[in-house]
This record gives sequence, structure tokens and C-alpha cells, in this order.
Amino acid sequence: MALLGDGLPGLASSSRAWLALPQSCTGRDEFTGPTVVDIAMGPTGLDLGSDYEREDRAALTRALVEVTNGVIRDFGCSGTYRTPRTLPAPMERKQTDAAAFCGVKGFTLPEAHRKDLARARVGGDGGPARVCEAGGSYNPAVRLTTVTDAALSEVFSSGTLRTGLPVKGSKGSGSIDGTRAVYRASCQTGPVVFVVEQLDHTEHSAAGLARELLPGYVAAEAERVGCGPEKVTLPGS
Repeated sequence: MALLGDGLPGLASSSRAWLALPQSCTGRDEFTGPTVVDIAMGPTGLDLGSDYEREDRAALTRALVEVTNGVIRDFGCSGTYRTPRTLPAPMERKQTDAAAFCGVKGFTLPEAHRKDLARARVGGDGGPARVCEAGGSYNPAVRLTTVTDAALSEVFSSGTLRTGLPVKGSKGSGSIDGTRAVYRASCQTGPVVFVVEQLDHTEHSAAGLARELLPGYVAAEAERVGCGPEKVTLPGS
């Protein structure tokens, strides 16, 4: 996913896009995230040629802005979002740097998964959320998301309590099940959420990638966004 740009609080790819409604319209209390319009088209995560991807992402973005403006009107609020004039270039898959997985310094990919997660693409740098998808030649096997926007991070608050077994950390907490882990840290800028999701099985892992990747991901990402050091302790460790 790439930033929508023009100050719009959302991200878009060729198959999925989301946009947060203005909090001045919907309101928000301390324990809930903003209202988000989320739309999808076709198989999520499918890689197409760049020309098709750019065209589909532009069409999806136009639809997203129109639907969101309709929701704003339905809520009885004034003001509208404008469709972005241009969109950033599509995120391209690149060969994985095992010593800096997902472009994060200090995040080392375990050797057993380097063949299965040989290619990755990253989007959202500098925005409310940074997303990395990694896998083989086609569909991604794992998605790693860092949500730095304090309001958007609350969307995942329930996930830190209900996903599965509890996860403890030096400055936060979370939970984990077989294919998904959510961890929420208290940083100087507010809450930051780290999510690891296994989207597909790999040759070496039908499930369990979330457990293997979460501690290293949180430690390295916390340093990158300026709220480290952060150490995660998994259940049973």
C-alpha cells in the first residue's frame, strides 16, 4: 500500500484501500479508533504488472474518496475529501535483505525462512502506517505493519487483548495466536502498534511465522521509530 497523498489519512494498493473519516465529524473517545472506510477489489495481494497496478489503484482510490464523502454526508457533516491529483508509484517487490528484513536495520530474518520470504515490498513510509509484505514470486506469505498514528493505533486495541495468548513487553503488551500477533507499545509520541500476520503457509511453516518474527520485528521497529529499546516476551518463553 502507498500513501494517498494530499493530506488524506489513508493508504491504497491495486486491490485494497482505506481512508479514515475526520474525527471532527465522527468523534472519538479514548479507547476507540477513528471510523475507517475500507474497500477491496479482486484477490488481495495479487501482484500484477505495474501498468495494471497503477490503473487499478487510481480507480480504487477514486471510488474510495467518493464512498467516504458519501459517508460523511450521511453522518450529517460538512466538508469533503478531494481525490488526489497524483498517486505515488506502485510499490515494487525487491530481493530481501536478510540482515535488514523489510528495510529495517537490525531486523534479521531467520535463515530457515529466507527462501520462502525472498522478496518483499514496503509502503507507507512517513505516513500513519508502514506495511511490509514478503513472500515468494506471487502472493505474500507474511505482512508486518507498524501503526504510528495514535488515533489509528486504537483500531487494534481489542486485538491486543483478544487475539490469543498474552504477550508481555518492556513498555507494552499484546497477544498472539497461530497466525497473528498484535503488540501495543507506549512511546514518547503515544501508542504504537506492531502487527505480524501470516497470510499463507510456506515450505517451512504452515503456521507460526508470527511467533518467530514478532520479537525481532518489535525490537528493530521500535528503534527505527524512536521508542526503543523494546523487548517482547512470548508465552511459554
